[in-house]
Amino acid sequence: MSYVKHTFVSSARLARLSGLGDQLEAFSRTVDFEVFCPELEKALAYSDGSKGGRPPFDPVLMFKILVIQTLNNLSDKRTEYLMNDRLSFMRFLGLGLSDRAPDAKTIWLFRERLTQAGAIERLFERFDATLRSAGYLPMSGQILDATLVAAPKQRNTNAEKADLRAGCIPEDWQDKPSKLSHKDRHARWTLKFTKAKRQDDGTMPSSDLAIPFFGYKSHVSIDRKFRFIRKWKTTDAAASDGARLREGLLDKTNTASSVWADTAYRSKANEDFMEKQGFVSKVHRKKPHLKPMPLHIQRSNAGKSVIRSRVEHVFANQKSQTGLFVRTVGITRATMRIGLANIVYNMRRFLFLQRISTTA
Repeated sequence: MSYVKHTFVSSARLARLSGLGDQLEAFSRTVDFEVFCPELEKALAYSDGSKGGRPPFDPVLMFKILVIQTLNNLSDKRTEYLMNDRLSFMRFLGLGLSDRAPDAKTIWLFRERLTQAGAIERLFERFDATLRSAGYLPMSGQILDATLVAAPKQRNTNAEKADLRAGCIPEDWQDKPSKLSHKDRHARWTLKFTKAKRQDDGTMPSSDLAIPFFGYKSHVSIDRKFRFIRKWKTTDAAASDGARLREGLLDKTNTASSVWADTAYRSKANEDFMEKQGFVSKVHRKKPHLKPMPLHIQRSNAGKSVIRSRVEHVFANQKSQTGLFVRTVGITRATMRIGLANIVYNMRRFLFLQRISTTA
């Protein structure tokens, strides 16, 4: 009797969640997560079970857990707790109240295995193929930009920082594997410039604010038509934005050749590269040194900004909605974290476009 009552309460509660707009239910309805299975199985390379032991969790279920983590910016321990607490999480994962859910260690091991196999790029490409099959081809040109992604700050001496910049492991760390495993040797410090705000007395500061920042940088290229991320790259925070343009960020499959980007991407090397590759540069022009900006360049840049600014939506979504932040150590794991954020952004964008197409 109590079981029947418990089942009825759960069903009623799930129906209530659906009525309130369960985002995870929309994900299950719109995204075919099984398309990731071949890449997951290839990266995980589980044994055939002939040696015994508890069988591993379904890889698609585990990947959906990573999606939950990314959507909600959760640690492994917090994910373990909420999987056992939230009905919406259980429904998304296909778990019943009596089913065993993966613990925090299992989640970490699964993500680490994908990370070391370098699977995130192939998983991203797999979902991009799904978008193309659904009719969302890269169209109308592309927009490039980059954003800083914070990582836990490191407390290193000046000598240790100098060794890291030179690509060396500080001597004091080499015989301390435990300490070395907790030191991020790839993240870097840089300055984040923020527009100065008007003071209380109405005056404007003479210069913008420069704020020290530690972490990584996420570089993306989105298509202008649908605003999906099509190409991406992860670097340390001090890496130049402009040089990344020539490192695989341009999408040659876009139906149009125009490329929009801010002044950080304006250089002779980039302009020559785009011309040779058949792209048309719509990159902002820089202000002449110690001279006022010519009026025709101001107008040209203003027109380009209307289009270029659309890429800011991507970073705003990732940081305000999913709290993009790197908790891990090293650029390999940071690439995994940022790659997952890019896949989840594309999933959210896919849901949005599918919803407006059905209501139109």
